[in-house]
Amino acid sequence: MSAIRSAIHTGFLGRAFAALGAANAVSAAVEAGRRPQARDLRELGIDPVSFGQVIR
Repeated sequence: MSAIRSAIHTGFLGRAFAALGAANAVSAAVEAGRRPQARDLRELGIDPVSFGQVIR
């Protein structure tokens, strides 16, 4: 069973859940007027430095 969990974690489903979680975290941070964590921005393919220039 652990092999299946490992495959899900590193496979498509794991990446999809990571992207959805990062999108949710970034959205919540922007709505609250906070800067999103760089890790979440990188997960979505957004450069954290560039993001600071767009959102002011």
